[in-house]
Amino acid sequence: MALVRIDGDDLVVVIKGLDKLWAFKSSLTIPLVNVRGATADPGITADPKGIRAPGARVPGVITAGTFHLDGEKVFWDVKDPSKAVVIELADERYSRLVVQVDNPRATVALVENALS
Repeated sequence: MALVRIDGDDLVVVIKGLDKLWAFKSSLTIPLVNVRGATADPGITADPKGIRAPGARVPGVITAGTFHLDGEKVFWDVKDPSKAVVIELADERYSRLVVQVDNPRATVALVENALS
């Protein structure tokens, strides 16, 4: 599970609990100028993930860490697909962040409001 917040001109994603171990990250800080948008997308968990490096994947249980697919890096931290949010990025290490949050609608609204 992740906590997404806005801190000044940055989007901060804090990885909570044991997910830090599986994802090999405790937090990510992204300048808002590099955030293109956010959507709640429970269906994304059915998409191909690519090559895991480093991270953990047990289908139906957890997808966490860095995954490489079609020349892009995507950061994942999802156990419950119904709470998945996709944050699109530009000019960053990752092209997307796919994270599980407590309230997907509120998280999407937070990101979209920060961008407007």
